[in-house]
Formats: sequence, structure tokens, C-alpha cells
Amino acid sequence: MLTPTKKLHEREFIALVAMLFASVAFSIDAMLPALSTIGAELSPADPSRAALVIGVFVLGMGIGTLFAGPLSDAYGRKALVIWPFAVFIIGSLICAVAPSLEVLLAGRFVQGLAVAGPRIAGMAMVRDLYSGTKMASIMSLAMIVFGLIPAVAPLIGQGIKNLFGWHSIFVSMALLGVINSIWLGLRQPESHPVEARRPMRIASLWEATKMAFSNRVFRYSVAVLTCLYGALFTQISLIQPIFEIYYDKADSFPLWFGAIALLTMTSSFINAKLVGRFGMRKIVQTVLIAQIFLASGVIVYQMTAESLPFWIYFIWATSVMFVVGFTFGNLNALSMEPMGKIAGLAASISGSICTVLAAFISIGVSLAFDGTPFALSVGVLACVAVGFVLMRILGPRRATDES
Repeated sequence: MLTPTKKLHEREFIALVAMLFASVAFSIDAMLPALSTIGAELSPADPSRAALVIGVFVLGMGIGTLFAGPLSDAYGRKALVIWPFAVFIIGSLICAVAPSLEVLLAGRFVQGLAVAGPRIAGMAMVRDLYSGTKMASIMSLAMIVFGLIPAVAPLIGQGIKNLFGWHSIFVSMALLGVINSIWLGLRQPESHPVEARRPMRIASLWEATKMAFSNRVFRYSVAVLTCLYGALFTQISLIQPIFEIYYDKADSFPLWFGAIALLTMTSSFINAKLVGRFGMRKIVQTVLIAQIFLASGVIVYQMTAESLPFWIYFIWATSVMFVVGFTFGNLNALSMEPMGKIAGLAASISGSICTVLAAFISIGVSLAFDGTPFALSVGVLACVAVGFVLMRILGPRRATDES
């Protein structure tokens, strides 16, 4: 493994971390314009099954997340980027040559399992090299760059599909893995020295899991996050088929999706302004009850009218993504607040459980998809309603919540 020793300039480091994060977003969003084509080619009897390529990828990522943190502590950050990217490249090439949907899903699972390594290692590198407000600033800047990927990835994916076919989208993912591996290998020194490493022990992971779930704030926060991840991944899985099948807007989908992504970036900034005044729990509850009313209205409209107008669907789809900006950061902060010395392991446990269970929610709703927005709206309503009930049970802060 290459061992550069000179510390990266801050701007290059931010760009590198953002690209590590972007490998997740690009792997999901770049292929959205190809879902219908993949379904028609690999599953002609039931083209809607192509939506499973999102859920299966997320499932693999969730499983990988559980082990990525402890492995990076044991073997270093660079190893948890370069070797998983090698596996990611293999998974991407399997997808590129897949003769059947089943083989494609296997490749997607491998991709998801592998991409968890660079994602977690990237965050760990920021923690290794920076602290306090500087760490928060670096992470925020990286996430701004990362947040732009959903706005442009579908447009890139559509361009690749139109020029070279949908298989080439997965080749582009493999190339992204190659570029990121070489960039990190040549330029980024190891941020986690050998003397600071801790052997990975399954027993320690199990003990941390029991300790984390013994805390009520962690339990309820992770449960609500699971519901909202389920709503998010279901939305991402079905939004392109809805645009193409229900609204006949396949060609313009990347532009509409980009508009949604850019609009929803504002939610995180608004949340940052409001959270100090109103508190995390109140904001989460308010956003969830607002989405309960919106999703219910969309369902009632579909049940009483011949079709759902595009402008109503677009506004509602944007509102679902707005929920992310107003809830994910708050709920992650709530879940980590009482974790103390096991915060790193608790973050891996939380991320893994939320992602795996949300993947099953997404897969279940995707299998019920009938070409209309109905299954999506019912799935989102169920997720946010359960999340709201759980937040009400969690209630306001108690004196024992820190322990």
C-alpha cells in the first residue's frame, strides 16, 4: 500500500472525503433513469421488480456498516477504503455484465456491502485529523458537496445510458471506485496509526449493542430513524418508475429529480436555524405530523379522483425529502447524546440497524408498486405515522436520559 506522509491541503481533503461519500449517492441516483429499461430487459414479466436494485444495495450497505467502524479501528482508515473499493469494483462489473435480474441484484448487494467501508472510513478520517468546530466545519463542507450529487447523478446516468446503454452506468461506478482508490492511495496519509488501533472483537460489539439499546433515548431515536430511512429509500426506489409510467416524464426525470434535490438542501440550513430555539424533539414531531397530513391528503385524492395531478405529486415528493433535512441530523444527535465512550460503536450499530430494516421496508413497498403513486404514499404515511407515535412515547427530555 502506498504511504504518503505529507498532510493534504484542507481543500483537497474536503474534496476527497466528499468523493468518498459521493460513491454512495452516485451508486443509487445515477441508475434511477435506467430502472424501467432494466426492468423491461431483465424482468419483462414484471418490470417493476427493477426497483429492488435500490433496496438490495441499501441492504448490503446496512450490513457492511455494522462492521466497517470496528474494522477501520483495527486495520486503519486507508485499508477500509482501498480494499472495499476493490470489492465495489468487482460488484460493479458483475452488474455491468449481468444476464439476469438475479445476477444484477447479487452484484448490487456486493456493491452495497463494500461501499460502507469508504463511507465510514471517510467520517473516521475527519475525526482523526480535526476536532471541535473545525471538524464540524470540514464535515459540513464535505456534506454540501455530497448533497449536490443527487442533483446531477441522474442526469449523468441518463446521458451514459443514452450514449452507451444502461450497462455502462455500472462501468462508470467502477471507474469512480478506481479514481477514489488511486487518489486516496497516492495523496492521503494514514490517519489512524498502528499504536492507536484496537483489535476487532465480536464480544465488544455485542456488549456495545446491549449497552446502547439499554438506553431509552437511543432505542426510540433509532426506531424513528428506521421508519424515516424506510420512507426515504422507498421514495428513491419508486420515484423514477412513477415519473415514467404514471406521468410519462422519463426524459425530463433527471431535471425534476435535480430540482427536488436542490430544493431540499435548504431544509438542513433551516433546521440549523430553528433547532436552538425549538429543540430537536419538537422539530421532529412537528415535521412528522405535517407529513402525516400531506401523505393522507395525497392518498385521499388518489382514492376520490381519476388521477393525481403532477404538480401535487411533485410538491408532495419534495416534502418527503424535506423530512430528511429536518429529522435525520436531529435524531442522530439524540441517539448519540447518551452514548459517551461507545459513541463510535453505537454509530455503527445505529447506522446498520436503520439501514437494514429500512431496506426491507423499501423492498416490501416496491413489491406492492402498481404503476401509480398509491403504494408509495401509503408506505410513507405508515412510516411517518409510526415514527410520530414513537416520538410521542419518547416524550420530552428526562433527567435519566443522559445515562
